[in-house]
Amino acid sequence: MIAVENVGVTLGGESIVEGVSFDVPRGSLVGLVGPNGAGKTTIVNAINGLLAPDEGRVEIDGDPMPRLSAREVSRRVATVPQDSSMSFEFPVRDVVAMGRTPHRSRFERESAADREAVAEALRRTQVAEFADRSIDEVSGGERQRVILARALCQRSPCLLLDEPTASLDIGHGVRILRLVRDLVSEGKAALAAIHDLDLAARFCDELVLLAEGEVLAADTPREVLTEAHLEAAFDVEVAVTPHPITGAMSVTALSDRPTRERSVHVLGGGQAGAAAIVACRKAGFETTAGPLPEDDVALARARAFGIEVTTAKPFAPITPAVRREVARLVRDADVTVLASDREPYYELATRSERTVVLGEGSDATATEATTASATSENEAGTDPTRAEGGAVLDSRAEDGEVEAEERKSDARRRVWVANGDDLVAGIERVLDERDEGEN
Repeated sequence: MIAVENVGVTLGGESIVEGVSFDVPRGSLVGLVGPNGAGKTTIVNAINGLLAPDEGRVEIDGDPMPRLSAREVSRRVATVPQDSSMSFEFPVRDVVAMGRTPHRSRFERESAADREAVAEALRRTQVAEFADRSIDEVSGGERQRVILARALCQRSPCLLLDEPTASLDIGHGVRILRLVRDLVSEGKAALAAIHDLDLAARFCDELVLLAEGEVLAADTPREVLTEAHLEAAFDVEVAVTPHPITGAMSVTALSDRPTRERSVHVLGGGQAGAAAIVACRKAGFETTAGPLPEDDVALARARAFGIEVTTAKPFAPITPAVRREVARLVRDADVTVLASDREPYYELATRSERTVVLGEGSDATATEATTASATSENEAGTDPTRAEGGAVLDSRAEDGEVEAEERKSDARRRVWVANGDDLVAGIERVLDERDEGEN
């Protein structure tokens, strides 16, 4: 019903949103979530015609917005704005009746169909009891229901809501969204910008997470409301757990993420690599990762956090350029986390002076494996080896590279940790030993 395709909006020379795409089908409630300033209201205004996108397009029921007149847009899209203030003290009934404006000309009298639509909207939003009171005499929650009644009175197939629960107590917020869900079950397409993540998870079919004007994630609430996505978007540590009663995802903000003047590079993909990336970011380390093949879970985590990551094509040798880039990241990092038992990752880890090996084994085993890997590859010249996620790492070493690395092996420090819970402690251990050595 609503299609947003690669939409970009620039205001005052500043890009507000860029490359935003998603759909809102009939019978679905889609939530726009994200931090303040992420572009949620801008997208709502681009859909209802208040803003013309500088890039991309918006379609309503298959028709591009520029082809529709203002009256046609209002017949198809009803909006509940964030600001519900009124310039005059209209009676509640008259405010609701304004929703019939797109359906009649300026001087056309109110019809029986208009009166029926107003009565139904008053009843469904439970504001009929104060229909004759001034809009300025009702509470904030009641005013929001009046504005929703006006939107219902339009009888448009699409409904846009910009922060419909903002400044409302939990009771009024739940009642508003329950009514929206009823409307969706009757076939409306609804898009709601919502700041309350728990309410969004409970009532929305799908969520679109915006951060810095771009779509960070778009899927079901369970897939979007992950710790990695939310920490990347809101820059705060969170805990995401199922609500014990509703079963919907519930988000709890924890303390601010610490900031450390240390950097870590993660070698290894899969679940181990993903866990290492999350642990390092939560601990406040500047984190990089790679090489990671497309579709790897660790790559998804890295991108969710917005960290620098080097990618490789699945089931293909790593190019020399990618290999050099990874070697640079390893050398630049204060510590390398080795989250894989694949030999090519061990060889890349030889470029690091401080390595924390994540997984089963021991310090001695890790050191022996690293040296053996580097030596065998130097003798063979090249040893394409399959890596996590199906990528193939070309283990070719540059002339003299391995010998130089081996000569420095005695000055290196490697710590083995059994699992991700001990990873940060292992990193701190090798950093503390480095600092003590420098002092």
